[in-house]
Amino acid sequence: MYSELDESSYCIIASLSATKRRRCESFTYKWSSPCFSFPSDVRGGVSWQRKIICSCASSSSLEIHFTILAAMSLPFPPRELYYDGQVRPASSGKTFRTVNPATATPLADIQVASNADIDAAIAAGERAFPSWSQTPPIVRARILQKAALLLRERNDEIARVETLDCGKAFSETSTVDVVTGADVLEYYANLIGGGGLNGETTQLREDAWVYTKKAPLGVCAGIGAWNYPIQIALWKSAPCLAAGNTMVYKPSEFTPLHAQILAQIYTEAGLPAGVFNVVNGAGDVGAYLTSHPTIAKVSFTGQVATGKKVAGAAGGNMKYVTMELGGKSPLIVCPDADLENAVNGAMMANFYSTGQVCTNGTRVFVPRAMKAAFEKLLLEKISYVRAGPLFDEQTNFGPLSSAIHHEKVVSYIRYGIETDRATLLCGGPEKPTVPQDLQAGYWVKPTVFTDCTDSMRIVKEEIFGPVMSILYYDTVEEAVQRANATELGLAAGVFTKDLNQAHRVIDQLQAGITWVNTWGESPAEMAVGGWKGSGLGVENGRRSIEAWVQNKSTLVEMSGAVATVFAKL
Repeated sequence: MYSELDESSYCIIASLSATKRRRCESFTYKWSSPCFSFPSDVRGGVSWQRKIICSCASSSSLEIHFTILAAMSLPFPPRELYYDGQVRPASSGKTFRTVNPATATPLADIQVASNADIDAAIAAGERAFPSWSQTPPIVRARILQKAALLLRERNDEIARVETLDCGKAFSETSTVDVVTGADVLEYYANLIGGGGLNGETTQLREDAWVYTKKAPLGVCAGIGAWNYPIQIALWKSAPCLAAGNTMVYKPSEFTPLHAQILAQIYTEAGLPAGVFNVVNGAGDVGAYLTSHPTIAKVSFTGQVATGKKVAGAAGGNMKYVTMELGGKSPLIVCPDADLENAVNGAMMANFYSTGQVCTNGTRVFVPRAMKAAFEKLLLEKISYVRAGPLFDEQTNFGPLSSAIHHEKVVSYIRYGIETDRATLLCGGPEKPTVPQDLQAGYWVKPTVFTDCTDSMRIVKEEIFGPVMSILYYDTVEEAVQRANATELGLAAGVFTKDLNQAHRVIDQLQAGITWVNTWGESPAEMAVGGWKGSGLGVENGRRSIEAWVQNKSTLVEMSGAVATVFAKL
């Protein structure tokens, strides 16, 4: 029907019904299936040139198939690879497009790394490792501090890219995503600059000592996620580089625009060539990277099923791993909880970032006696969830990140209605009301199901969208038991005025990240990681850097004589 287009164009196939004229100089037509609307406001200075190609047949009536070629200057230049300190073209000849989730329009062409490209990026990291690992920690700290400063200086510029690439409101990306990533980078720079990598010394006896040393691992792989692109890239690269390792980082193919920006900031800050490298691509690129024999450690954030495969392959080759995987986290509202705080906490635990947060508290346990009051206040506050133009400061709710994810979340909502038969309190599978230029985007309503049971699929499986399930209970002990009845254990929380009760409940909840009377905050100082099927190891905090080093213990005998059993009798 149509020929291949160059990388700065794309095509749409549509159908027209037409009445044939004798010589086809003119014809009347109507849309039979309009499948595309040209955006009225495309950021980045996009210019359009339209050309219609059609053909006619010699019949009394016909359907004319035509192609609209929209010659389009994309908002962002193509993204190449980045290794050995500079941008480099991929050798695969393959590209994919990253899309603005708010409008479903393309943003940039992304070059896909070939196996040879990945080998080259890893080799760059391998060449850089001896020098970087021997660089004094205080010198490494100064470089990372400079990078954190550059991130803060360019906060709004980077946040704008994040908003377009992953669909979050600018009110969020400009205050959270870049800021919290820079916080983590600064934290680890200060940690190593203040002696955080020092070992221990122990006197065994008068003339014998043991000392330990923390040694970096080598070239490490970081696999990013699409929900917090630059933040997670920094959560992985900051402790990795601070510890003296080098990294090859693969961003998610759904949100790749941040990676080259971060690499260039590191270079500008003085990071030596080859210490931080970027390859682009989908799962096959990640699989080749993480299974490469030179890679010493894999840090992965993503789905449980994928994480298990990555961890299994890495463990089989004796690689270190950190796995930050999914959750189906419980939020327990105790009978004495402040109702306003509990509802606010439940909304933050379900609708922030459009519910695309691995730690979301999607199973909300509420005392049966509080049912009417909780639901009433929740319905009142749902109106404060405002979908709309992402750069409008009033907007606090964006689209889902991609078409495939939108389809997944909507299918869960339909399943909850049609098969689980939970009570739909608000929301549903339809799109919310948004301006016309956003209607092609991947929008979904904030959705609340009530009267849920533990056996429902929407209660058991991670949806990763703005879908809250309310479950009612009679005793706190019952709520805790039901909260723990899951294979996952990423996060949990409790709302209560009784701090003694809070500590008792938190101590019983089987999760690695827990909150009392709040939800979601993950400061740089707080180690975060899952229990059970939700992951291995932690990110952030003092404990995290231990996962990026290996221990060396040395015993020094100073007596001048070697004790031996092989002496002359």
